[in-house]
Amino acid sequence: MLTGTHPDWATASADAGAVPAGTQVSATVYLAAQNSALLAQDATLASEPTVDGKANPAYGRFLSAAQAGAEFLPSSAQRAAVVGWLESAHLRITTNNAHEVTVSGTPAQISQAFGTRIEQYRVNGTLVHAPVADAVVPAGVSADVLGVVGLAGNAPAAKPDYVRVNASATGTGSKSGHGLPTVATCSNYWGQKTATGAPAGYTKSTSFDQCALYPAQERKAYGINASHLTGKGATVAIVDAYASSTMLADANQFATNHGDKPFRAGQYTEVVNQADWNSQAACGGASGWAPEESLDVEMVHGLAPDANVVYVGANSCNDSDLLGAISDVVDNHLADVISNSWGELMHTTDNQDISSAEIAAFTQVFEQAAVEGIGINFSAGDCGDSSPLAAATGANCQADTPYAQADWPDSSPWVTSVGGTALGLATKSGVYGFETDMGTLRSALSTDGSSWTPLPGSFYFGGGGGTSQDFAQPWYQRGVVPNSLSHTLMTGAHSATAQRVTPDVAINGDLYTSVLVGMSDGSPYSESGYGGTSVSSPSFAAVQADAIQAQGHAIGFANPEIYARADLFTDVVNRQAEHSSTPLSAVADFGVISGSLRVRLVAFGEDTSLQAVPGYDDATGVGSPNLLYLDSFKPWFGHWS
Repeated sequence: MLTGTHPDWATASADAGAVPAGTQVSATVYLAAQNSALLAQDATLASEPTVDGKANPAYGRFLSAAQAGAEFLPSSAQRAAVVGWLESAHLRITTNNAHEVTVSGTPAQISQAFGTRIEQYRVNGTLVHAPVADAVVPAGVSADVLGVVGLAGNAPAAKPDYVRVNASATGTGSKSGHGLPTVATCSNYWGQKTATGAPAGYTKSTSFDQCALYPAQERKAYGINASHLTGKGATVAIVDAYASSTMLADANQFATNHGDKPFRAGQYTEVVNQADWNSQAACGGASGWAPEESLDVEMVHGLAPDANVVYVGANSCNDSDLLGAISDVVDNHLADVISNSWGELMHTTDNQDISSAEIAAFTQVFEQAAVEGIGINFSAGDCGDSSPLAAATGANCQADTPYAQADWPDSSPWVTSVGGTALGLATKSGVYGFETDMGTLRSALSTDGSSWTPLPGSFYFGGGGGTSQDFAQPWYQRGVVPNSLSHTLMTGAHSATAQRVTPDVAINGDLYTSVLVGMSDGSPYSESGYGGTSVSSPSFAAVQADAIQAQGHAIGFANPEIYARADLFTDVVNRQAEHSSTPLSAVADFGVISGSLRVRLVAFGEDTSLQAVPGYDDATGVGSPNLLYLDSFKPWFGHWS
C-alpha cells in the first residue's frame, strides 16, 4: 500500500461521483534506488570532512556518474518489471527513464493498475480527481516503487524567485512630487544622493536608492577580485523551465556592456528539448521564465567569468519535469554545482502539498549528486516566513499559504538553501559597505506628493527562511544553529526534536539593491533591475565555482564545509538608521511612468518574523561569503575542518 496517495480532503461528503470515462488521467511512478540505505550513508561520508573529531578518509572520494548509476540507479530488470505491470493495465507509457515511469490512461485503467477507484471530489468549489483509498502495487514490484504522484489533485508546480524592480507597482504620485526628479534617479552607492523634495519618512532626510548593481561591483564587494579566482576549471549548471531564444547573445552583450569578457566558444552550452515543452499556459511559458534564465546565467558568468555554464531547461515548471532536469545533470555529471532559482510552498490550502513520494524522489537524486561530488543550491524564496500576513502584501508570495513555513525544495537537508541580503556599497566601484537582511517595507508617494501611504510601509519583499516542520535537523547544523530556532516551529509551537532551519548562507538579492539583467528573447535588448533569492542562488553557485578553483577539485554537497567554516562568513546583522531605532530607508524614484511620478519609500532589514542577529539566524544563515571564505579553500590556507 502506498500510504498518503489518498488525500485527507477526498472525503465521502466531497465525493462528486465518477470521473468521466473518456478522461485521461496521468500518474508518475518514481523508481526506488538499489541499495538506498547505502546511498544515504555514502552521500554523508563523501560530504563530511570529519567523523567523531577525526579526519574522514571517505571525504571527497566521489563516484563517477557511471559508478553511481551502476551501484544505485534502478536496474534494467527493476524498470522492466515496473513497466510490465503498468502495461498489463493497458496504460500508455509517456516517460521511461532511470528515475520514473509516467503513464496515462482512462480512470478504469488507472484503477486497475493501482487497485483503487478514481473519483471526482468538489474541493473549494473545484472538481479534483483522487483515489478513494490508498493505491496499492503488486507485491512483485513493491520494492521497486519509491512512490506515486499525480493520482490526486493537480501536479505541484514551482515559480521563479525573482521580481523586476519597477514592476507590479501600485499607486501613483503627482508629476511634481514636491521637487522630486521626474526622471529615474538613483545613487551610485549607499547614501550618495539626498532625496531633496521627498516628504519625511522614517527619518528627517533620506537618500535615493542605489542604482542596480552589475557583476564587477559584486566581485569587489564579496572579495572575489581580491582572491584572483575566476571559477576556472569548474562547471555550473542552471536549471529553470523552458529556454530563452537569445540567451548566449544576451549574456555576451551584457558582459561587454559592463567591461567583462563574453563567453568563450564552447564555454556556454544548453540542454533543451523544445519538442517536449508542456504546461506553458499554467507555467507562464518561455517568456515568463526568460528573465530568470537571463539573470541566472549572467550572475554566474559575472561572478565566475571563467567557469563553464550549462543551462538545462526543464520541459515545464511542474516538479516532475524540474526533477527530470536535475536528474539529467546528475546522471551525466554535467556540472560541479547546480543552481535552482525556483521553489514553492510545502503546505497549501488548495490541495497541492508536497507529497512524501515527491520528497523521496528528490532526496534520492540529491543523495546521488552528493556521492558524485555535485553541490545543489536552491533559492530560499522571496516571501519571508511565507505566512498569510506576508502573502497579503508580498510581491512574490503564494496566496495559498495556510501558515508560516519553510519553503521547498530549499528546506531539504541535502541542498544548500541560499537566502538574501541587501548589499550597501561604500563606493561606486563596489567597496563593501554593509549588509542587512533581504526584507523590505514599501510605501507609495501619495497622489498630492506630500506623504507616504501607508507609513510604516507594508511588507513587500523578503528572503525566505525558517524552521522546517517536515525535516529533522541535519548533522552539520548541530552546534551552530541555536536551539531556540531548531526547537521552535514557525507557528510558535515547540518541537521536541531539533529541526532543519533555513537558509544556510545568504548573498545580495534584495529588490531594492537589485542587479542589472540584460535580455531580449524576441524583443529589443534592454537592461533592467531584478531582485530576489533568484539572484542569490546563482551568485553563490558562482562563489562555489571560485572555491572549487581554489581547492583544485570538487567540493560536492557544500553544507558540511559551510558550517565548518561558519566563523569565516560575514555575519549579517540588521542595521538601523544612525542614532535611531528606525530602519534604514531609501527613496526609489522611477520617474514619470504612464503620466505619473512613480516613487516609493523603502525600509530595509524588515523580513517578517525572520531576524538577522549575531551568529546563525533564520534570515541570512551563517552569513555572506567573503575573501576569507574563498581563501580557506586554497592549499596554503591549510586543511579546514
